[in-house]
Amino acid sequence: MKVYFCGSIRGGRDDVHVYRKIIQKLQNYGAVLTEHVSSPELTDRGEGAAAGDRAIHDRDMDWLGQSDLIVAEVTQPSLGVGYELGRAVDMKKRVLCLFRPSSGRSLSAMIRGADDGKLFVVRDYSEEEVENVLEEFFNTLKRT
Repeated sequence: MKVYFCGSIRGGRDDVHVYRKIIQKLQNYGAVLTEHVSSPELTDRGEGAAAGDRAIHDRDMDWLGQSDLIVAEVTQPSLGVGYELGRAVDMKKRVLCLFRPSSGRSLSAMIRGADDGKLFVVRDYSEEEVENVLEEFFNTLKRT
């Protein structure tokens, strides 16, 4: 299984430690195509001029197309993550969005309102329970 993980890069890197924890758990279920999102060396300036915005976009859209499902940590608002989720929906990909209410933020109605319980699922969670939330999600996948 190929998993595309979405997390904020240029929108802010405060949650990189959470991304690492999520990606480590996701690697139990398959290849994470976007593992670099959890790198502490990656700053909110992105991957740098060497990669170029067009190359990053095209590479990520290719990975999104290859993926079997998308897991997005959506607590830190990010235009890029929103764009990726919109494209994933258009591609009819299965999506799990993870949001931490303890952040004090409110999740966009465009994300929470897209939850249909099947292809697009939004789960509130705490950092301590993220591994169990992922396990439950993947166990549900096995039954469908």
